[in-house]
Amino acid sequence: MHAIRLHTFGPAENLTHEQVEDPQPGPGQVRIAVRAAGVHLLDTALREGMRGPLPQPPTLPTIPGREVAGVVESLGEATAGLWLGKRVVAHLGFAPGGYAELAVTDVDRVHEIPENLDYAQAVAMIGTGRTTMGILQFAELGPDSVAVVPAAAGGIGTLLVQYAKNAGATVIGLAGGPGKTARVQANGADLAVDYKDPAWPEKVRAYLGGRPATVVFDGVGGEVAREATALLGPGGKHGKHIVFGWSGEGLHDGEPYLVDGVSEQVLGPVMMRKAGGPNPVRTLELRALTEAAAGRLRPAVQRFPLAEAAAAHRALQTRGTTGKVVLEP
Repeated sequence: MHAIRLHTFGPAENLTHEQVEDPQPGPGQVRIAVRAAGVHLLDTALREGMRGPLPQPPTLPTIPGREVAGVVESLGEATAGLWLGKRVVAHLGFAPGGYAELAVTDVDRVHEIPENLDYAQAVAMIGTGRTTMGILQFAELGPDSVAVVPAAAGGIGTLLVQYAKNAGATVIGLAGGPGKTARVQANGADLAVDYKDPAWPEKVRAYLGGRPATVVFDGVGGEVAREATALLGPGGKHGKHIVFGWSGEGLHDGEPYLVDGVSEQVLGPVMMRKAGGPNPVRTLELRALTEAAAGRLRPAVQRFPLAEAAAAHRALQTRGTTGKVVLEP
């Protein structure tokens, strides 16, 4: 099979398209003929040798990628035969191997893809959608809500805008540049503003007519987070700042921007504890796929050929993408 391999930590150019041996499914596993593989910002950090949530960087050489969708074409021992030939999607956990024509995973990680989703959309929902469902556990949205969504043209931002609008909230979407703000407006935001414009907070306040925001969904951090949180009103007493990342330039050496009594960090164990149940990860994945199957959430996807994984990484790191970035073999 062909796959993307990383032999040395470093820039995106270190990702190479190579021919490697086919992986073999073990007991209780399936082998998937990959039609779409998700690219995550974490992948770029791991490529550079940073640990992210892992106890240590991946062992080299490695095939990156942890989100795949495709067709089950081979079964390991003791795997139920009903999975053979099924359209499936799976998050591989911390095991790499997604940027490839074939990928192996435990059958317990697999979900059948709803009929109305293609492979790339399914990949978006198994990772980005799962995270979105986890974030939304911490917000009570309704007709009285005013939701501010930085990075609203991104994968999570796109889904947050849609969910908030479905709940009847007033939605303010922030994005960088006119192309992205146009996408945010088309996605249903009541107001889409360019956060590169220094006057954007004043434009939001003018639109709201003195009404404060009630929730800021923040995956960016930095100056954008500071300005967005100020929209919650004096001291932030009118709402909540939900922090699920800080991809932008942080105000405090890369740390998230936080306000005492207002900000809540929700990634990792906090999100999983909130989901509850014997398998909270799978619970959130099922919620995401159900929302997409019902047509309530429509993931945005930007596609790259598998062989152009390096270009996908560069585009993601320079904020040159919209929606979920997906590789297609």
